[in-house]
Amino acid sequence: MSTTKNRPQAARNPRVPAGGATRGRPKGRHKASLFRRGRWLLAGAAVLVAGVVVVIIQGTPAQPGLAATRYPYVVGSPGPGAEAPAIRLRASDGSTYDLSTRRGKTVLVFFQEGVGCQNCWEQLKDIESNMSAFKAQGIDEVVTVTGDPADALRQKVALEGLRSPVLSDPGLAVSLTYHANGFGMMGNSADGHSFIVVGPDGRIQTRADYGGPPNYTMYVPTSQLISDIKAARSRS
Repeated sequence: MSTTKNRPQAARNPRVPAGGATRGRPKGRHKASLFRRGRWLLAGAAVLVAGVVVVIIQGTPAQPGLAATRYPYVVGSPGPGAEAPAIRLRASDGSTYDLSTRRGKTVLVFFQEGVGCQNCWEQLKDIESNMSAFKAQGIDEVVTVTGDPADALRQKVALEGLRSPVLSDPGLAVSLTYHANGFGMMGNSADGHSFIVVGPDGRIQTRADYGGPPNYTMYVPTSQLISDIKAARSRS
């Protein structure tokens, strides 16, 4: 007579514990549990990192001279209080513009990229159209400076119907004294989008260089430009 029928289940299959119940979770359920646990850990780590980033950003001071607006700018050098470097350049109408002869007047000097930057010319046209608003701020005239040759500027001025003096600075000799070529998309080969208010005493009152990274702004609404000039004056 065979004794196999009477042998306990555990004896016939030693891998099954006595009582027939398998201890622990099946392998599939165990892997799923580990996967869910890992996913929650990753999510928690992501939230923690995001919180740290927010704290860092909120705790980082604004760059000196940076306007907290949609049109940020930096203040280059020479800046407010410094004597304005000389400007004596040929204008598009063939005359010679000399900043030193404007003593007693307040002049807005606009450094810009030149013929290839249509937004720059739209900027100048807007300024001319709203000159009364600038005069209300005590600004008597606006003059723009580019690195383009006078002949090319003459054609552009005629095409756009401009009235303000447009000055040719080939080689950027004058622009370099103002470091106006450090704030644009063209590297150091052209001016950016800079506005410098020179007071009647020949000293710089305000300066705003809009054309640098990351936005490379080549147009600023007239209302924003005037607002920034007023704000800069109030801080000086």
